[in-house]
Amino acid sequence: MKKKSMWSLKLNTAALVLIPAAVGINYIGKLFAGALKLPLWLDSIGTILAACLAGPIVGALCGAINNIIYGFTLDPVSFIYAISSVAIGLAAGIFAYKGKIKGVVGAILSGLVIALVSTVVSTPINIGMYGGQTGNLWGDALFTWCTANNFPMWLASGLDELVVDIPDKVAVTLIAFGIFKALPKKLTILYRNDQEIESLD
Repeated sequence: MKKKSMWSLKLNTAALVLIPAAVGINYIGKLFAGALKLPLWLDSIGTILAACLAGPIVGALCGAINNIIYGFTLDPVSFIYAISSVAIGLAAGIFAYKGKIKGVVGAILSGLVIALVSTVVSTPINIGMYGGQTGNLWGDALFTWCTANNFPMWLASGLDELVVDIPDKVAVTLIAFGIFKALPKKLTILYRNDQEIESLD
């Protein structure tokens, strides 16, 4: 017997149903945040939930598909940010597989690291597409202050992204964790990516 690899991809019926459901959750989260003018994005809940359930590859797929749909329906610039969503899905799936998101504290710590991953990937895109800004009120206010005080562009842009990513990614990881814990075990077992499988060697 050996442990199933976290990178294995099994697109069974459960996974095929999960992907559009996760994308729908992301879409609703983004619309909700936009409608209430929240200083968050809330567009990664489904990505992180899918990653926790079915592993990093499915999480990455959900993130990429999510941004493609955003690109066609909300903002074409979303296409390039699919890279960030893929990174978020991969990071969340790795943490879940390693057992780091088994409690509230673990979810918070994982959310902080996911925020750092998102910031590292998104900052160069922000610089290239928006002159370093994110379009978020809080982050851009900090960016303006940093540039007025002669901070390097990469640092000002990175802080702009990070100041939004930290509360956003911690919030979406906690929400995804809460949904995961509320799901019946009969459902979650369909997605388990850490089960023991027989070796054919």
